[in-house]
Amino acid sequence: MNFFERQRQVRRLSTRLVLLFVLAVVGIVVVVNLAALFAFNATTADPGQLAGFVAMVTVATLTAIGLAALVRTLALRGGGGKVARELGGVPVPTNTTDPELRRLRNVVEEMALASGVPVPEVYVLPEETAINAFAAGWTPADAAVAVTRGALQRLNRDELQGVIAHEFSHVVNGDMRLNIRLMGLLFGILFLTVIGRGLARAGVIGGGRSRGNNSGGSAAPLALVGLALLVAGYVGVLAGRLIQASVSRQREYLADASAVQYTRQTRGIAGALKKIGGLSDGSELKSPKRDEVGHMLFGEAARTSWFATHPPLADRIKALEPSFDPAQLQQLSRRWAAAPPSGRQEDVALGLAPANASDHPATAGRPEPAGRARQARPGSPGGGERLRVAPDEVLARVAAPTASAYTHAAAILDRIPDPLLDRARDRQAAVPLLLGLLLGAESEVRQHQYAAVAQRHGQELADDALRAADDLVELPAELRLPLAELAFPALRDRPDPELESLLAAVFTLIQADGAINVTEYCLSRLLLAELEESLRPDSRWRTDRRKLTDARSAAAALLATLAQVGHPDRPEAERAFQAGVGALLPGDLPYAPPENGVLALETAWPVLDGLRPADKERLVAATVAVISHDGMMTVPEAELLRTICGLLHCPLPPMAGHVAD
Repeated sequence: MNFFERQRQVRRLSTRLVLLFVLAVVGIVVVVNLAALFAFNATTADPGQLAGFVAMVTVATLTAIGLAALVRTLALRGGGGKVARELGGVPVPTNTTDPELRRLRNVVEEMALASGVPVPEVYVLPEETAINAFAAGWTPADAAVAVTRGALQRLNRDELQGVIAHEFSHVVNGDMRLNIRLMGLLFGILFLTVIGRGLARAGVIGGGRSRGNNSGGSAAPLALVGLALLVAGYVGVLAGRLIQASVSRQREYLADASAVQYTRQTRGIAGALKKIGGLSDGSELKSPKRDEVGHMLFGEAARTSWFATHPPLADRIKALEPSFDPAQLQQLSRRWAAAPPSGRQEDVALGLAPANASDHPATAGRPEPAGRARQARPGSPGGGERLRVAPDEVLARVAAPTASAYTHAAAILDRIPDPLLDRARDRQAAVPLLLGLLLGAESEVRQHQYAAVAQRHGQELADDALRAADDLVELPAELRLPLAELAFPALRDRPDPELESLLAAVFTLIQADGAINVTEYCLSRLLLAELEESLRPDSRWRTDRRKLTDARSAAAALLATLAQVGHPDRPEAERAFQAGVGALLPGDLPYAPPENGVLALETAWPVLDGLRPADKERLVAATVAVISHDGMMTVPEAELLRTICGLLHCPLPPMAGHVAD
């Protein structure tokens, strides 16, 4: 199942979620109406009054459910970080030197680069001693990954990689958005239990006072309605468990398989699952909100549940290791009862961490010799080199990073000099670093940009950006986008007004010289999209339903721009354009290269991002057809292709291992 098929599956699950929610609401409305009819002796009323009474109760019930679901959904607009904080999550600093936290951040950063998505916020749940994790958010740009303290302490690096890879599968395939919607809907149907409990308590207390005052049982109807709402609420609980199980179980198998694909080994995720089964804490969370997020966790939130949100643990392990005997879990449980495993000690034994982490806190947990200074060096395609292109392989890579992509991402981190990594992870230094990446290479262009930033945003910021640009001169072209992605979490930490100011500064830079090259456009457009979605995650709430036939002009503009970038010779560019059009749109379309270059795409993105998954797949295939017309791909073309996929929310891992001889 490729990315686009998974997207279609998510849409079908969304439809099923809505249907199950509607059925649950219907059941609740029926229960409440029956209780109200008996509580207020309305069963003997004439048909007209009876219909009016039922309509009033129905509207009141639907309003309560709808408002509760809406309020809860709006409260989750803060993205994945909001969910993590509600469960007691604490943000992991981008520049942390704690060995366990540094190891976690390294793994998350490598996985983000390998997946082609922004680096998410990272949280740890310090009060949770069990092994568990989750990813939450509306889009990859506002996603958060959270792990428990037990996972940090008990899992070695391979196992932590497997867990994080599992969660990244939910990030890149759109599962998070479905999960967070489900949280809002579940709150709506469970909200009646809160109202019912309050009414029942008020009715009982009021009834007692009435009897004491010889006023009769005037509060009895209130107590009965409250009891009915409690019953209706528990109907909602039952329905919620069914919905969670229906939405979650099959996706967990798919995410486990994706984790194996990412890391090319089963011992990591299988080892994490075995530790859940063999340790006394398992994956059980202490948080009172655990049931609300049970469907998005790596393991079951509770030991007992009416309906399990995850497949049986032994079945998940057996799917990864067919020879696994469930009796092994009992053996592991007996062994670990006396001496629980330590992930750090296992890393030291495997050579993945220094024995004395305090000697090298910044690199603890990295799979490299401690203390080695990293420098930018050749080894990946640079600005003038070309990559071999296999169209089918490129299409299959969308949102499906392989182990080679993960290895390449680790190598990218390894090649970026430590001082630049430190600045990318620093809340204050990240802004001038990003602006420095956007400063032009030519002296005259750079001076125009410098003057524009100084005039509009202050001399200090302009000076810092200029110094950063000087430090970035030797950085290879293929490392610039990854460095910008690594800086994204430090930017997202800043207050909204500062982010708005940064957006304005980026616009100032790319427009200051009156022209923009492909590298500048790719970097700035990805940065702007990620920041805008992080600031306004509700901008991606819409459903992708536009047909390709309604986006012909936007698709043609995209293919023409891509042909122009990769083929300076007009006849060759036109042939490349027609190769893409032939794979995408019926009928003849003339080649019309845009006069303003890549800026012509600004009006096309909203249209193309609204395409249905099947049409997005065809569009990506057409862009690859344009690029592969000559059998090769330049680094600017690769950057533009990754930008296209990123802006269409079809993340493409870095193109590695296809350098031309």
